[in-house]
Amino acid sequence: MNLPDNLLGETWYWMAWVIWIPLFARSLLRAPWGRLKSPDLLNVWLGMVVLLTLVWSLKAGVKPGLGFHLLGATVFTLSFGPHLAFVGLCLVLAGITLNGAAGPFAYAANALLLAGGGVVFAQLCHRVIVRLLPPHFFVYVFVNAFLGAALTIIAVGFSITVFLFFSGVYTWEYLIDEYFPYFMLLGFSEAWLSGMLMTLFVVYRPDWVITFDDSRYLADK
Repeated sequence: MNLPDNLLGETWYWMAWVIWIPLFARSLLRAPWGRLKSPDLLNVWLGMVVLLTLVWSLKAGVKPGLGFHLLGATVFTLSFGPHLAFVGLCLVLAGITLNGAAGPFAYAANALLLAGGGVVFAQLCHRVIVRLLPPHFFVYVFVNAFLGAALTIIAVGFSITVFLFFSGVYTWEYLIDEYFPYFMLLGFSEAWLSGMLMTLFVVYRPDWVITFDDSRYLADK
């Protein structure tokens, strides 16, 4: 996570910018900004950006590009939907880039891998769970929030592993033996923290969670 500017060839970074710019513009246009007209929801959205900026700044790693930190994409996506989550996570990445934790030229690549990958996998997990499992409160909390968060960060870790291999930075054997397994451990922490936050949200402030509907998950239960 958090690629520096000198790890990959320039072609990879320019390709990332070409892909990221239209995706970010699409999210800016399609995001439900009206949801943030509520002062409470605006404060929650901005609070998540600030909190995750601190969390992403606290990373561990021994080699360039092989850092680890919690993601928070599941909480952001379940609470505000994919577009507001993607914009928010890109702001998080802008914050840690400005404080020197990631390379500015590598910003687009980091945004695609972390913000884009995190939101895509979190949204995919949510849609699959909604389609396959019954609309029950405990299904939402334990499967969507807990399990979904763990699967999301593991999937992001595997995507980064594959990307670093195909870009020729590290060998597949090294990445699989020395890098990817740590995402399995991170999955437990991500699941616990995300599940705890989402449980508090849906119990005390369900209006903060765009994907939670009282009539669907609580009515006649």
